[in-house]
Amino acid sequence: MTELLFDLTFLLAAPFWALMVLLPRWSWTHRIVRSPLIVLPIVAIYAVLVVPNFGEVWAGVSDPTLSGVRELLGSADGAAAGWAHMIAFDLFVGRWSYLDSRERGVPALVMTPILLLTIMLGPLGLAAYLAVRQQWPQRLG
Repeated sequence: MTELLFDLTFLLAAPFWALMVLLPRWSWTHRIVRSPLIVLPIVAIYAVLVVPNFGEVWAGVSDPTLSGVRELLGSADGAAAGWAHMIAFDLFVGRWSYLDSRERGVPALVMTPILLLTIMLGPLGLAAYLAVRQQWPQRLG
């Protein structure tokens, strides 16, 4: 079951990434991606993995140590939950970057590598977008 949930995690996010990367100007992409609810299926997977082990997870995150987090992520359930956590937040950050870039008029050719970086290495994609977005002031009205 854990392996299935692990596999489903990215499969549920992939269509939204595909829309933002491959069809950024399509009107339906904006309509779909503007909903923050696109991350909910991944959040549900995270909950399925975390809730049954809530006491152990809470102990590991409320007073984190490197060895404690390593132990928490060292199981199949822990690794799958960590993956769901990363995918949900990367998608949410990618969604924000995409929407913000559309408001600012950042060219899709600039955003494509940033979104791909966000998919693969989330925080570095966020850093890249924060650096780039300064070049395009937010449009008024």
